[in-house]
Amino acid sequence: MQELKPGFLIDTTMRDGEQAAGVVFSAMEKLGIAIALDNAGITWIEAGTPVMGQEEAEAMRLILNAGLKAVAFSWNRACHQDIVASVACGFEFLHISVPVSDLHIYRKLKQSRKWVYEQLTSAVFLAQSHGCRVSVGAEDASRAHPDQFLELAELSERLGAVRIRYADTVGLLDPFTTRKRISHLAARCSLPIEFHAHNDFGLATANTVAALQSGALFASVTATGIGERAGNAALEEVLAVLEETDIIPEGTNLAAAQKIGCQVAAMSSRHKFS
Repeated sequence: MQELKPGFLIDTTMRDGEQAAGVVFSAMEKLGIAIALDNAGITWIEAGTPVMGQEEAEAMRLILNAGLKAVAFSWNRACHQDIVASVACGFEFLHISVPVSDLHIYRKLKQSRKWVYEQLTSAVFLAQSHGCRVSVGAEDASRAHPDQFLELAELSERLGAVRIRYADTVGLLDPFTTRKRISHLAARCSLPIEFHAHNDFGLATANTVAALQSGALFASVTATGIGERAGNAALEEVLAVLEETDIIPEGTNLAAAQKIGCQVAAMSSRHKFS
């Protein structure tokens, strides 16, 4: 079993980043990105979603067998087939994501909050039965009432999760609201909070820094900020701001992270850098 690693940046270039329109990384490209992230001192890598199919699962095995110092983990829905696929790849740490807002639970899934909690409980127990550690994701948390997030966090803690992700799924937050909300939640949540920003209004980096300054202990990033719709918080931007404010994660190499940005920009044809 891998130990839980220090460091508060969680790279999701190969999972959420690959959801950018037209972006598909080959297995060898994913391996190269993972190795580069590891060399840059990133200690948490959200490698992908094994249930997507054989090609994805093979890429995940390459990463897991690369001898990385970082913890590589998988993204999963709270369902049996996702957990089984991740375990079959050899993952020892799984992220399990569930909706938390009424919009997602009642209007998108047409289910109940009780059903969501039951699905999460079953999925976590299944993962733990295979010796895996788990983090939990609260999808659409920024459109949920704070008490709904805290209720999910309390359940996740009882189930043995090690942290909970607050996802601004539709990218509606601003830095001032982020600071207020995360400060409120961090004071009441016993699990470490991970902040996951989207860039729909161009504020993902600002929101991520505000969250880290307000009590979030982890934050999701992607190289160049690629990701679904307008993208995510950019690894190299977040690191640059953290370096200026003297809270950069120990052992993280900003120059190496900037090179990863150039590498991913070329792979994805998202030429953010000249």
